[in-house]
Amino acid sequence: MNEPVPQSPAASTGAPAPLPASEPGSLHELVLNSLDDDQAQEIVSIPLEGKTTIADHMVIASGRSTRQVAAMAQKLAERVKHGGFGHVRIEGLPAADWVLIDCGDVVVHLFRPEVRSFYNLERMWAFGGASAAA
Repeated sequence: MNEPVPQSPAASTGAPAPLPASEPGSLHELVLNSLDDDQAQEIVSIPLEGKTTIADHMVIASGRSTRQVAAMAQKLAERVKHGGFGHVRIEGLPAADWVLIDCGDVVVHLFRPEVRSFYNLERMWAFGGASAAA
């Protein structure tokens, strides 16, 4: 499907990088657009295809507060369902410090910034080819 997108020079300078490329109409594109529309911060998409069977993509993003994290998760679940991609499973919604949304081929982690930096999933899963966006 999608090839890993190398990190842009803008990412190393701290400037926002463009969202990674996705197939038009794909679940991955829907997830990235939904998070961007909801003003998620520091969106990172990690291609997993060929590296694991759990999903084709892992998307990690931050919200400014537990309220924003919860709202982004609920809106994403609605958009995935209305987009014809089926139901999603959501874990961690009551506390909304770290919410996991299993969309099938795309797994989404939404964090508050402090929790995200503590767990540092990007480093664990990046395989040297994560693409970043803000």
